Amino acid sequence: MRIRLLSLTIALAGLALAASPALSFDLSKMLGGPGEAQSLNTFKLIHVADLAAMVVNQPSGVQIYDANEPETRTRYGVIPGAHLLLSDDGYNVATTLPANKQAKLVFYCANTACMASHEAARRAVGAGYTNVSVMGDGIMGWKAAGEPTVSAASIPGANS
Repeated sequence: MRIRLLSLTIALAGLALAASPALSFDLSKMLGGPGEAQSLNTFKLIHVADLAAMVVNQPSGVQIYDANEPETRTRYGVIPGAHLLLSDDGYNVATTLPANKQAKLVFYCANTACMASHEAARRAVGAGYTNVSVMGDGIMGWKAAGEPTVSAASIPGANS
């Protein structure tokens, strides 16, 4: 009897959620896209191995952006060649990102729980960049995989 009641409750809850547009699940909006009415226009999620392969492949032309706080950079370092963002939501898109809107851009922050890289990537997508990725593993995943880092202090103009 309990199983039937539980099944009925779950079925009714599913119907209620499906009928309620205010509670609908929209992956596009969660990833920073314009919503279900338009095409999914957002960034890709990649991992350490993907970015490491891009870095090794010099012709890939990947440009890497660090969205970490200064304390995280001091503790874990920075991916070699990364550009340091002053903040995830306040960097100047016009002066920070390349003029070429098709440039390959990869953003990262601390780890899989950090969303600063997602916010920085959303801003790039919103500005019209079409080849944007987030390396979700972050600098902690990068280091755990044995990939190289450099001190943030060694990067010219790293006043953050």
